[in-house]
Amino acid sequence: MADAPQPGFKSWQEMLDWMSGLLLRRTGHDVPWWLDAVRHVALPSEAATRAWLTDNGVTGYAQSPVIWELFGYPDFFLKDAAELLDGQYADRPQLRPIADAVIALALGWAGDGTGQVTIQLRKTYVSLNTPRRKFAQVTPSSKSAVDIFLRLDEPAEGLLEAVRTRPDDAFRRRVRLRNPTDVTGDVAAILLRAYRANT
Repeated sequence: MADAPQPGFKSWQEMLDWMSGLLLRRTGHDVPWWLDAVRHVALPSEAATRAWLTDNGVTGYAQSPVIWELFGYPDFFLKDAAELLDGQYADRPQLRPIADAVIALALGWAGDGTGQVTIQLRKTYVSLNTPRRKFAQVTPSSKSAVDIFLRLDEPAEGLLEAVRTRPDDAFRRRVRLRNPTDVTGDVAAILLRAYRANT
């Protein structure tokens, strides 16, 4: 892993520490305690382990540090932010400036006092988060476009397009970008509305 996270990018170690703290706050027991408990019951699979943890009140993010310790950490823990972003655009480098422009826009909010945005890199997308939850996802959806998927309850009109999703998926709107110049003030305003709707 990298020596230090890039400025503005939340490291996965910080996220893991947060999840471990969540587990302790919710249950009164830390990761080693739960690892001992799971090993004591000798469950046969990851699915069985998740079910057992759920039955014992360990749900959501609080499960992750226990599961990862037992069954291995995801690939994104082994790569730094730059590697993950490079990988997303390796076969479509012409789209990388679009992602860079959206990320720069969101990071700029911290500097001008607009808001506090945390950026997390996954293998196939960039997650933009308020202190509360994810409000946008930047994804290279094709060889010619980058989509910003938004947790935003607004009519699909203008730049905002409707997205077909599962009934439980909150990201039902998107903005499609084909050039860095598409990252306009209108896009910034939409992102800011999504940010404020999720704080």
